[in-house]
Amino acid sequence: MTDIERLKDMDYDEFETSINDIWKAVIKKVDVMITNSKDKSPHVSVDGIYDNMRLDWWTSGFWPGILWILYDMSKDEVYRQIAWDYDKRIEKCFIEKSNLHHDVGFQFLPTSVIKYKLTGDLDGKRRGYEAANFLAGRFNIAGRFLRAWNQDKIGWSIIDSSMNISLLFWAAEEFNDPRFKHIANAHADTVLKHFIREDGSVCHIVSFNPESGDFIESLGGQGYGPDSAWSRGQAWALYGMANVYKYTGETKYLRAAQKVANYFLAALGDDYIPYWDFRAEKLDGEPKDTSAASCAASGMLEIAKHLTPEEGRLYKEKAKKILFQLTREYSTFDRINYEGILLQGTGNRPAGRNVNVSLIYGDYFYVESIAKLLGWEKSIF
Repeated sequence: MTDIERLKDMDYDEFETSINDIWKAVIKKVDVMITNSKDKSPHVSVDGIYDNMRLDWWTSGFWPGILWILYDMSKDEVYRQIAWDYDKRIEKCFIEKSNLHHDVGFQFLPTSVIKYKLTGDLDGKRRGYEAANFLAGRFNIAGRFLRAWNQDKIGWSIIDSSMNISLLFWAAEEFNDPRFKHIANAHADTVLKHFIREDGSVCHIVSFNPESGDFIESLGGQGYGPDSAWSRGQAWALYGMANVYKYTGETKYLRAAQKVANYFLAALGDDYIPYWDFRAEKLDGEPKDTSAASCAASGMLEIAKHLTPEEGRLYKEKAKKILFQLTREYSTFDRINYEGILLQGTGNRPAGRNVNVSLIYGDYFYVESIAKLLGWEKSIF
């Protein structure tokens, strides 16, 4: 039996001792993707071929982010060389017609910021600062929220920004400029007040009056409906609030992360991989979302870091069970030429787009999670 066959046939008891073999499989998969997708900006893989999305698309940082993790873990110059210019290429979108918006954290944290952290590159530092200024400029003072997208819905904010505000916290620390921290804290408090429900479920979009800042309503967005629980939104929230705690030390954010994680875990089925929305009208026959699973797993590992070993054990063990299932049942390690690591990702189910595909952000958080289990401690979210 080959190493790959063994990974696809392992029991959970073998998962812990197989992490190094899983990492080797990740490297082999990424090397295949380098051959085929070296300079691409991947987003979706259909039938094993990643597309080449425009650089202003919100996912453009995740492929170079995978490469930077592999470089830091291996010190193999190939990964550094391929990842090096992505932040420079994305930066051009600031001066050209583009659709950059609230997700610049997803684009510049795993490119310019990690490049600066790992290599000391001052252009990376500058570009991270530029992106933080751009994100800060989207702050609505009256409503204390970061505006979503660039459409005419100027009072909309979304749960995804819980992850992007790490860019603001980084800039506040790196440049000793507390205005970034104040904006990030204000948005995080708005998430606590208007996005995370009492039971730990999360809504995707909240609409505010952009003039007064008053709450108007919750909207379904990429979830099933206004009162549903879009599983990737749950993942953004639990990971994002854990990160806010990491930067601020304020317990309310850690408890919020735990509350959202507890809902996520309670809603999982026996295979530990969530449906795209935990409150879809009927779950039977609905698609899963492995990207929500991998992001949640990485977020739970972050939560566990900030708790006592006894309290954190729940989140770490559940994260490992999610990663075990992703590896055994949803990975493509046995498909040599397939671009993409995880199958059955769901992008936007209500719009009927990118359902049952590989998604580069699902791949990123899977790689990040496995690296964390191997001791990697330089996550930039």
